[in-house]
Amino acid sequence: MTTFHWGSLSATACTVAGLLGAAWLLPAPGAPTAAHASFPDPAPKHVANTATGERTGEQMSYEDFAAETLELADMDTAAGPMAQLLDYDLEAVIEGAKDVPRLTLVSLPGDLRVIRETNVRKTVFFKSVLPLVLQVNEQIVQDRARLWKLHAKVQNGMKLPAQDRLWLVVMATRYGVSRDDIPAMLARHDVVPPSLALAQAATESAWGTSRFVREGNAMFGEWTFADNHKGIVPSDRGVGKNHRVRAFDSLYESVLSYVTNLNKHRAYKEFRVQRAAMRAKGQTLDGLVLAGALHRYSERGAAYVSELRTIISTNDLDMLDRAQLSDSDGAFKPLI
Repeated sequence: MTTFHWGSLSATACTVAGLLGAAWLLPAPGAPTAAHASFPDPAPKHVANTATGERTGEQMSYEDFAAETLELADMDTAAGPMAQLLDYDLEAVIEGAKDVPRLTLVSLPGDLRVIRETNVRKTVFFKSVLPLVLQVNEQIVQDRARLWKLHAKVQNGMKLPAQDRLWLVVMATRYGVSRDDIPAMLARHDVVPPSLALAQAATESAWGTSRFVREGNAMFGEWTFADNHKGIVPSDRGVGKNHRVRAFDSLYESVLSYVTNLNKHRAYKEFRVQRAAMRAKGQTLDGLVLAGALHRYSERGAAYVSELRTIISTNDLDMLDRAQLSDSDGAFKPLI
Protein backbone atom coordinates (compact mmCIF):
# COMPACT_ATOMS: atom_id res chain seq x y z
CA MET A 1 0.00 0.00 0.00
CA THR A 2 1.30 3.43 -0.89
CA THR A 3 1.96 5.74 2.02
CA PHE A 4 -0.28 8.78 2.06
CA HIS A 5 1.58 12.07 1.93
CA TRP A 6 -1.23 14.59 1.92
CA GLY A 7 -2.45 15.18 5.45
CA SER A 8 -4.84 17.85 4.20
CA LEU A 9 -7.09 15.40 2.37
CA SER A 10 -10.66 15.28 3.55
CA ALA A 11 -11.82 12.51 5.88
CA THR A 12 -13.91 11.01 3.12
CA ALA A 13 -11.02 10.79 0.68
CA CYS A 14 -8.78 9.28 3.35
CA THR A 15 -11.36 6.65 4.20
CA VAL A 16 -11.88 5.69 0.56
CA ALA A 17 -8.15 5.42 -0.03
CA GLY A 18 -7.76 3.35 3.10
CA LEU A 19 -10.48 0.95 2.03
CA LEU A 20 -8.87 0.57 -1.37
CA GLY A 21 -5.60 -0.26 0.36
CA ALA A 22 -7.36 -2.78 2.55
CA ALA A 23 -8.81 -4.47 -0.49
CA TRP A 24 -5.32 -4.83 -1.93
CA LEU A 25 -3.72 -6.18 1.21
CA LEU A 26 -6.36 -8.55 2.49
CA PRO A 27 -6.72 -12.04 1.05
CA ALA A 28 -9.74 -12.73 -1.09
CA PRO A 29 -12.81 -13.71 0.95
CA GLY A 30 -13.66 -17.33 1.30
CA ALA A 31 -11.90 -20.34 2.69
CA PRO A 32 -8.15 -19.85 3.15
CA THR A 33 -5.60 -21.69 1.09
CA ALA A 34 -4.66 -24.84 2.94
CA ALA A 35 -1.20 -25.55 4.21
CA HIS A 36 0.77 -27.24 1.50
CA ALA A 37 0.79 -30.99 1.79
CA SER A 38 1.67 -33.94 -0.39
CA PHE A 39 0.91 -37.55 -0.96
CA PRO A 40 3.69 -40.10 -0.34
CA ASP A 41 6.10 -40.35 -3.25
CA PRO A 42 5.94 -43.93 -4.56
CA ALA A 43 8.77 -43.39 -7.01
CA PRO A 44 11.51 -41.26 -5.41
CA LYS A 45 13.59 -41.20 -8.57
CA HIS A 46 11.01 -38.94 -10.19
CA VAL A 47 10.06 -35.45 -9.21
CA ALA A 48 6.35 -34.79 -8.94
CA ASN A 49 4.29 -31.88 -7.76
CA THR A 50 4.40 -32.64 -4.07
CA ALA A 51 0.88 -31.40 -3.52
CA THR A 52 -0.59 -34.28 -5.50
CA GLY A 53 2.10 -36.75 -6.40
CA GLU A 54 1.01 -36.25 -10.00
CA ARG A 55 3.38 -37.14 -12.81
CA THR A 56 2.70 -36.19 -16.39
CA GLY A 57 5.62 -37.82 -18.12
CA GLU A 58 6.84 -34.35 -18.98
CA GLN A 59 8.44 -33.67 -15.62
CA MET A 60 12.16 -34.15 -15.25
CA SER A 61 13.79 -36.47 -12.74
CA TYR A 62 15.65 -34.66 -10.02
CA GLU A 63 18.71 -36.81 -10.67
CA ASP A 64 19.07 -35.12 -14.05
CA PHE A 65 19.56 -31.85 -12.21
CA ALA A 66 21.39 -33.07 -9.11
CA ALA A 67 23.96 -34.73 -11.35
CA GLU A 68 24.85 -31.36 -12.74
CA THR A 69 27.43 -29.74 -10.49
CA LEU A 70 27.90 -26.61 -12.58
CA GLU A 71 27.77 -23.38 -10.68
CA LEU A 72 25.22 -20.81 -11.78
CA ALA A 73 28.00 -18.61 -13.03
CA ASP A 74 29.01 -21.29 -15.54
CA MET A 75 25.56 -21.73 -17.04
CA ASP A 76 24.88 -20.81 -20.65
CA THR A 77 22.40 -18.31 -21.99
CA ALA A 78 19.17 -19.88 -23.17
CA ALA A 79 18.51 -19.94 -26.87
CA GLY A 80 14.72 -19.91 -26.93
CA PRO A 81 12.78 -16.83 -28.15
CA MET A 82 11.43 -15.93 -24.71
CA ALA A 83 14.63 -16.90 -22.95
CA GLN A 84 16.60 -14.49 -25.12
CA LEU A 85 14.78 -11.67 -23.36
CA LEU A 86 16.31 -12.88 -20.10
CA ASP A 87 19.69 -11.62 -21.18
CA TYR A 88 21.00 -10.31 -17.88
CA ASP A 89 24.34 -11.60 -16.64
CA LEU A 90 23.69 -14.09 -13.85
CA GLU A 91 27.39 -14.48 -13.18
CA ALA A 92 27.70 -10.75 -12.56
CA VAL A 93 24.70 -10.93 -10.20
CA ILE A 94 26.36 -13.74 -8.25
CA GLU A 95 29.57 -11.76 -7.98
CA GLY A 96 27.67 -8.70 -6.79
CA ALA A 97 28.78 -6.69 -9.80
CA LYS A 98 25.33 -6.33 -11.36
CA ASP A 99 21.76 -6.02 -10.13
CA VAL A 100 18.81 -8.03 -11.37
CA PRO A 101 16.71 -6.21 -14.00
CA ARG A 102 13.08 -5.54 -13.22
CA LEU A 103 11.58 -8.19 -15.45
CA THR A 104 8.17 -9.69 -14.81
CA LEU A 105 7.18 -12.80 -16.71
CA VAL A 106 3.49 -13.56 -16.93
CA SER A 107 4.34 -17.24 -17.40
CA LEU A 108 7.48 -19.31 -17.73
CA PRO A 109 9.05 -19.45 -21.19
CA GLY A 110 7.01 -21.78 -23.36
CA ASP A 111 10.11 -23.47 -24.74
CA LEU A 112 11.48 -24.37 -21.31
CA ARG A 113 10.39 -28.01 -21.55
CA VAL A 114 12.10 -28.59 -24.87
CA ILE A 115 15.51 -27.15 -24.00
CA ARG A 116 17.73 -30.23 -24.09
CA GLU A 117 20.73 -28.92 -22.17
CA THR A 118 20.12 -29.29 -18.46
CA ASN A 119 22.36 -26.39 -17.47
CA VAL A 120 20.64 -24.09 -19.96
CA ARG A 121 17.20 -25.09 -18.70
CA LYS A 122 18.30 -24.39 -15.13
CA THR A 123 19.57 -20.97 -16.14
CA VAL A 124 16.30 -20.02 -17.80
CA PHE A 125 14.31 -21.19 -14.80
CA PHE A 126 16.35 -19.31 -12.21
CA LYS A 127 16.58 -16.15 -14.29
CA SER A 128 12.82 -16.21 -14.82
CA VAL A 129 11.86 -16.64 -11.17
CA LEU A 130 14.54 -14.59 -9.39
CA PRO A 131 13.21 -11.11 -10.40
CA LEU A 132 9.73 -12.08 -9.18
CA VAL A 133 10.99 -13.20 -5.78
CA LEU A 134 13.00 -10.00 -5.40
CA GLN A 135 9.98 -7.91 -6.40
CA VAL A 136 7.80 -9.46 -3.69
CA ASN A 137 10.59 -9.15 -1.13
CA GLU A 138 11.18 -5.51 -2.06
CA GLN A 139 7.60 -4.56 -1.22
CA ILE A 140 7.86 -6.39 2.10
CA VAL A 141 11.09 -4.55 2.94
CA GLN A 142 9.32 -1.25 2.29
CA ASP A 143 6.41 -2.30 4.48
CA ARG A 144 8.78 -3.35 7.27
CA ALA A 145 10.52 0.03 7.17
CA ARG A 146 7.13 1.68 7.64
CA LEU A 147 6.27 -0.68 10.50
CA TRP A 148 9.52 0.14 12.28
CA LYS A 149 8.91 3.89 11.93
CA LEU A 150 5.41 3.55 13.34
CA HIS A 151 6.68 1.36 16.14
CA ALA A 152 9.24 4.02 17.08
CA LYS A 153 6.53 6.68 17.13
CA VAL A 154 4.32 4.57 19.39
CA GLN A 155 7.23 3.87 21.72
CA ASN A 156 7.83 7.62 21.99
CA GLY A 157 4.20 8.25 22.89
CA MET A 158 3.33 9.92 19.61
CA LYS A 159 -0.18 9.73 18.20
CA LEU A 160 -0.32 8.12 14.79
CA PRO A 161 -2.18 9.78 11.90
CA ALA A 162 -5.48 8.21 10.85
CA GLN A 163 -4.07 6.74 7.66
CA ASP A 164 -1.29 4.97 9.57
CA ARG A 165 -3.76 3.61 12.12
CA LEU A 166 -5.93 2.28 9.30
CA TRP A 167 -2.92 0.66 7.63
CA LEU A 168 -2.01 -1.08 10.88
CA VAL A 169 -5.58 -2.37 11.19
CA VAL A 170 -5.32 -3.84 7.71
CA MET A 171 -1.96 -5.45 8.48
CA ALA A 172 -3.21 -6.78 11.80
CA THR A 173 -6.29 -8.28 10.15
CA ARG A 174 -4.17 -9.85 7.47
CA TYR A 175 -2.05 -11.71 10.00
CA GLY A 176 -4.58 -12.21 12.77
CA VAL A 177 -2.76 -10.17 15.41
CA SER A 178 -3.64 -7.16 17.54
CA ARG A 179 -3.46 -3.84 15.74
CA ASP A 180 -1.28 -2.56 18.57
CA ASP A 181 1.18 -5.45 18.30
CA ILE A 182 3.60 -4.13 15.70
CA PRO A 183 6.38 -6.57 16.76
CA ALA A 184 4.01 -9.45 15.91
CA MET A 185 3.44 -7.94 12.47
CA LEU A 186 7.18 -7.63 11.96
CA ALA A 187 7.67 -11.28 12.91
CA ARG A 188 5.20 -12.36 10.24
CA HIS A 189 5.59 -9.78 7.49
CA ASP A 190 9.11 -10.62 6.38
CA VAL A 191 10.98 -11.78 3.30
CA VAL A 192 11.77 -15.31 2.14
CA PRO A 193 15.43 -15.78 1.13
CA PRO A 194 15.68 -16.10 -2.67
CA SER A 195 17.71 -19.29 -2.32
CA LEU A 196 14.86 -20.99 -0.48
CA ALA A 197 12.14 -19.63 -2.77
CA LEU A 198 14.04 -20.74 -5.88
CA ALA A 199 14.66 -24.21 -4.47
CA GLN A 200 11.00 -24.67 -3.59
CA ALA A 201 9.88 -23.33 -6.95
CA ALA A 202 12.21 -25.80 -8.65
CA THR A 203 11.00 -28.88 -6.83
CA GLU A 204 7.33 -27.92 -6.62
CA SER A 205 7.07 -27.14 -10.34
CA ALA A 206 9.43 -29.92 -11.46
CA TRP A 207 11.75 -27.19 -12.70
CA GLY A 208 8.96 -25.44 -14.56
CA THR A 209 7.68 -28.50 -16.43
CA SER A 210 4.70 -29.62 -14.33
CA ARG A 211 1.15 -29.49 -15.61
CA PHE A 212 0.15 -27.12 -12.84
CA VAL A 213 2.71 -24.43 -13.62
CA ARG A 214 2.06 -24.72 -17.35
CA GLU A 215 -1.72 -24.49 -17.08
CA GLY A 216 -2.09 -22.22 -14.08
CA ASN A 217 1.25 -20.61 -13.14
CA ALA A 218 1.07 -22.73 -9.98
CA MET A 219 4.74 -22.70 -9.11
CA PHE A 220 4.51 -23.79 -5.47
CA GLY A 221 1.77 -26.41 -5.50
CA GLU A 222 -0.55 -24.64 -3.08
CA TRP A 223 -3.84 -26.36 -2.35
CA THR A 224 -7.07 -24.42 -2.08
CA PHE A 225 -10.60 -25.24 -0.99
CA ALA A 226 -12.00 -21.77 -1.72
CA ASP A 227 -14.67 -21.53 -4.41
CA ASN A 228 -13.52 -18.04 -5.36
CA HIS A 229 -9.99 -19.21 -6.13
CA LYS A 230 -8.98 -20.44 -9.55
CA GLY A 231 -7.74 -23.98 -9.35
CA ILE A 232 -6.74 -27.12 -11.22
CA VAL A 233 -8.18 -30.48 -10.24
CA PRO A 234 -5.42 -33.11 -9.85
CA SER A 235 -6.03 -36.01 -12.22
CA ASP A 236 -5.52 -38.52 -9.41
CA ARG A 237 -7.52 -36.71 -6.73
CA GLY A 238 -9.07 -39.32 -4.46
CA VAL A 239 -12.77 -40.00 -4.14
CA GLY A 240 -14.37 -37.63 -1.66
CA LYS A 241 -11.55 -35.10 -1.96
CA ASN A 242 -12.36 -31.55 -3.03
CA HIS A 243 -9.03 -29.76 -3.03
CA ARG A 244 -7.55 -28.14 -6.10
CA VAL A 245 -4.11 -26.80 -6.88
CA ARG A 246 -4.50 -23.05 -6.84
CA ALA A 247 -4.01 -21.36 -10.21
CA PHE A 248 -2.89 -17.79 -10.88
CA ASP A 249 -3.10 -15.27 -13.68
CA SER A 250 0.64 -14.63 -13.45
CA LEU A 251 3.81 -16.01 -11.93
CA TYR A 252 4.07 -12.92 -9.74
CA GLU A 253 0.74 -13.75 -8.11
CA SER A 254 1.99 -17.28 -7.46
CA VAL A 255 5.15 -16.01 -5.76
CA LEU A 256 3.18 -13.48 -3.71
CA SER A 257 0.73 -16.15 -2.55
CA TYR A 258 3.60 -18.47 -1.61
CA VAL A 259 5.35 -15.85 0.51
CA THR A 260 2.06 -14.86 2.14
CA ASN A 261 1.35 -18.51 2.90
CA LEU A 262 4.69 -18.94 4.69
CA ASN A 263 4.11 -15.69 6.56
CA LYS A 264 0.65 -16.42 7.92
CA HIS A 265 -0.29 -20.10 7.92
CA ARG A 266 -0.08 -21.89 11.24
CA ALA A 267 1.80 -24.81 9.63
CA TYR A 268 4.86 -22.59 9.17
CA LYS A 269 5.09 -21.03 12.61
CA GLU A 270 8.43 -22.78 13.18
CA PHE A 271 9.78 -21.13 10.04
CA ARG A 272 8.69 -17.68 11.22
CA VAL A 273 10.06 -18.17 14.72
CA GLN A 274 13.45 -19.24 13.38
CA ARG A 275 13.51 -16.35 10.93
CA ALA A 276 12.65 -13.85 13.69
CA ALA A 277 15.41 -15.32 15.86
CA MET A 278 17.92 -14.72 13.07
CA ARG A 279 16.71 -11.14 12.81
CA ALA A 280 17.03 -10.62 16.56
CA LYS A 281 20.65 -11.82 16.45
CA GLY A 282 21.47 -9.59 13.51
CA GLN A 283 22.09 -12.60 11.29
CA THR A 284 21.55 -12.75 7.55
CA LEU A 285 18.52 -14.86 6.69
CA ASP A 286 19.94 -18.21 5.61
CA GLY A 287 17.79 -20.19 3.19
CA LEU A 288 19.79 -23.36 3.76
CA VAL A 289 19.09 -23.21 7.50
CA LEU A 290 15.49 -22.05 7.20
CA ALA A 291 14.72 -24.95 4.85
CA GLY A 292 14.88 -27.18 7.92
CA ALA A 293 11.77 -25.47 9.30
CA LEU A 294 9.67 -26.40 6.26
CA HIS A 295 9.32 -30.12 6.93
CA ARG A 296 5.55 -29.60 7.10
CA TYR A 297 5.41 -28.19 3.58
CA SER A 298 5.41 -31.73 2.23
CA GLU A 299 4.38 -35.08 3.62
CA ARG A 300 7.85 -36.26 2.66
CA GLY A 301 9.08 -34.31 5.67
CA ALA A 302 12.81 -34.75 6.22
CA ALA A 303 13.31 -36.05 2.68
CA TYR A 304 11.73 -32.89 1.33
CA VAL A 305 14.02 -30.70 3.44
CA SER A 306 17.02 -32.70 2.25
CA GLU A 307 15.99 -32.16 -1.37
CA LEU A 308 15.66 -28.40 -0.87
CA ARG A 309 19.09 -28.23 0.71
CA THR A 310 20.58 -30.28 -2.10
CA ILE A 311 19.13 -27.93 -4.70
CA ILE A 312 20.44 -24.89 -2.82
CA SER A 313 23.94 -26.25 -2.25
CA THR A 314 24.32 -27.94 -5.65
CA ASN A 315 23.41 -24.76 -7.48
CA ASP A 316 25.04 -22.25 -5.10
CA LEU A 317 21.71 -20.51 -4.68
CA ASP A 318 22.87 -18.97 -1.41
CA MET A 319 24.96 -16.61 -3.53
CA LEU A 320 21.72 -15.13 -4.86
CA ASP A 321 20.47 -14.15 -1.42
CA ARG A 322 22.50 -10.97 -1.86
CA ALA A 323 20.93 -10.14 -5.21
CA GLN A 324 19.17 -6.81 -5.60
CA LEU A 325 16.85 -5.34 -8.18
CA SER A 326 18.17 -2.62 -10.45
CA ASP A 327 17.12 0.92 -9.63
CA SER A 328 16.29 1.99 -13.19
CA ASP A 329 13.02 3.92 -13.09
CA GLY A 330 11.50 1.73 -10.42
CA ALA A 331 9.09 0.17 -12.91
CA PHE A 332 8.93 -3.49 -13.83
CA LYS A 333 9.09 -4.48 -17.46
CA PRO A 334 6.42 -7.04 -18.34
CA LEU A 335 7.31 -9.91 -20.63
CA ILE A 336 4.58 -11.73 -22.53
